[in-house]
Amino acid sequence: YNIATLNDAKVDLMPDTTSRWYVDYNVDHIDEEVNLPVGTLKIPAFLIHDNKKVCSRGILQKAENNFRNSLMKIFKQYPHMINNIGINDVSEIEDIMLTSATELEFWVNTPEDKADLEKLYVSQSLKEQYWKRTHGIIRTCLEKSLIVLQKLGVSPEMAHKEVGGINSSISIDGKTNHAMEQLEVSWKFAAPLQAGDNELLVREVIEDVFTSNGLEVTFKAKPIEGVAGNGGHTHVGASVKLKDGSFKNLFAPSDMKSDFLSEIGYGAIMGLLKNYEALSPIVTPSNDGLNRLVPGFEAPVCIVTSLGHNYEVPSRNRSVLVGLIRDIENPRSLRFELRSPNPLSNTYLVIAGCYQSMLDGIEAVAKQKCSTKELEKELSKEVEEEGFYLEKGRAYRDENDVFEHYSLEERNIRFGTPAATVYENMRNLDLYPEKVEVLKRGEVFTDSIINSFRTGATDRWKTELENRIMERNMRKIRRCVKLHNKENMDALDEVVWNSISDIKFNVMKDTLTRKSLFTQIREAIENNDDELVSKLQLELKANMDEIRKLYVQYKKNIY
Repeated sequence: YNIATLNDAKVDLMPDTTSRWYVDYNVDHIDEEVNLPVGTLKIPAFLIHDNKKVCSRGILQKAENNFRNSLMKIFKQYPHMINNIGINDVSEIEDIMLTSATELEFWVNTPEDKADLEKLYVSQSLKEQYWKRTHGIIRTCLEKSLIVLQKLGVSPEMAHKEVGGINSSISIDGKTNHAMEQLEVSWKFAAPLQAGDNELLVREVIEDVFTSNGLEVTFKAKPIEGVAGNGGHTHVGASVKLKDGSFKNLFAPSDMKSDFLSEIGYGAIMGLLKNYEALSPIVTPSNDGLNRLVPGFEAPVCIVTSLGHNYEVPSRNRSVLVGLIRDIENPRSLRFELRSPNPLSNTYLVIAGCYQSMLDGIEAVAKQKCSTKELEKELSKEVEEEGFYLEKGRAYRDENDVFEHYSLEERNIRFGTPAATVYENMRNLDLYPEKVEVLKRGEVFTDSIINSFRTGATDRWKTELENRIMERNMRKIRRCVKLHNKENMDALDEVVWNSISDIKFNVMKDTLTRKSLFTQIREAIENNDDELVSKLQLELKANMDEIRKLYVQYKKNIY
C-alpha cells in the first residue's frame, strides 16, 4: 500500500542465503518416471523496491542489527550493565544472539460440522479438553505433522490439545465424526528471521496434512464466538556468546534466587510495556484479532505483566500481556512471552517491534544506573506514583488475575483502556507519536512502512465490515424467527420476542423516518468517516450480542 504503486511498481526479490530453504512436496502429484512426489523449492527472500528492503523480513533484519549494535554501544558507555551479570569488559563479548519463537494454536473440525456453542462453552468452562489425549484421525494428523516438521528442520517440541473443543464420535466403520478440537504446536527457538520463517512453514505443513485427511483447519484468531480463540504467543530473548565459549542470558540476574531479572531484563520488559500502544496496531490490525482479545478466554486485554509472588516460584499468571518465563535452575531459558499475537499476526513485524520497544527501556535503565531492587520497585509502582521511565497514571505489574480481581472500570483506570476496533488501534499511531518514534529508531520502521501498514489494515477493516461482518450478521438475524403461537404462547415469550424484533428492525430495517444501522455504516464507509464507522461497529456488536442472548432465552422457553 502506497509503496509499490502502479506508476512505480517494479520490485525485485533477493533470496536470503542465510535462511533455511526447503522443498514443498505435493504428495497428490506423483512423478510417473521416478514414482516420487513433485516438489517446489521454497526460498525465503527480501522484497526490494527503489533499492530498499520494504518487506516484513527486511524490517526484522534491520531490527536485529539495530538491537545488537545499540546494545554494544550501551555496554561500552555503561559497563555496569554487563558487569552485574558477570562480564568484566565488553571486549569479552564475541556475539549478541537473539532468539525467538511462537506457539501456534488452531482449530480442527470435520467439514460442514456446525459449532454447538453451548457444548463448547460448557466443555471449556470445565476444562475438559485441556491436555486431553487425542485419538483417531486427529491424533494421526498431529503426529504426521510433527514428523514432517522434524524432517524439514523445524524441531517440534510439543503438541497437545488446548482448552477449546468437544468430544468427537466414532462411526460404525471407525471414522471420526463431529470432530471439533483446538490444538497447539510449539517448536525450538531460532534467530528471529528464522523464527518467522518457521511459523509460516508450520502453518503450511499443518494445513496440508490435516486437509489431505479430510479435516478443516483454521488459524483465525476467533473462529467461533463465545469460546477460546487461537493465540500465537511470541517469545523473545537475548544472550551473549563470550570469547571463552560460554553464554550469558542478558535478561537473567546474576543470582536467580535474589532477583527476578537483570538490569537489562528490567529495561527490556519496561520498554515492551511502556511502548505497547505503538506496537499494538502491528500485533492486532484486524477485526478477527480484536475479537479474541476479550476478558474470559485467557487472552490479554491489559498492558500489564506478572513476575511471580517470590523469586523462587515462577509466575503462572495467564491474564497478563507480557509473561516472564523463568526457571530458577536454568537461567539460559529466561525470556519474555508476548501473549497478544494470534496465528495470523505478522510475526516478523511483531518481533521487530518487540526488540525496538525493549531497546528503548534498556537505554533508559542504563542511563538511570538503578539497582535491580530499584528497578523492581519502578515496575511495581502504583498508579499515581511517579516513575523515572514508566508513566504516571498506570500500573504495570500485577500478580492477581486481572479479570477476576478488578472490574472493567478498575482495569481501565489501572492499565489503560484497550482499543475496541481496528480504527481505535490504528489511532494509537497518532495519539502516541513519541512511542511510534521508538519503532522508527535506526530506520527500522519508517514513516512510509507505518503508513502503508496502517492504510492496508484500515482498508481491510472497512471492506470486511461491509462485505463479511454485516452479511454474516444479516444471516444470523434472519435465522431469529418467531417460534411461539397462541397454543404455546406465554406473556414472557411475547415480551422477549418483541425485544428481539426491535433489535432486528434497528439493525436491518430502513424506514421513511430512520436509517438502519447497516445503512448508517455503509454511508459512513462511503464518506470515509472512520471514527463514525468505528462507533457504529461497536453499536452493531452490542446489538448482536443482545439479540443472541435473547434468542437463546426465547428458544429455551419455547421448547
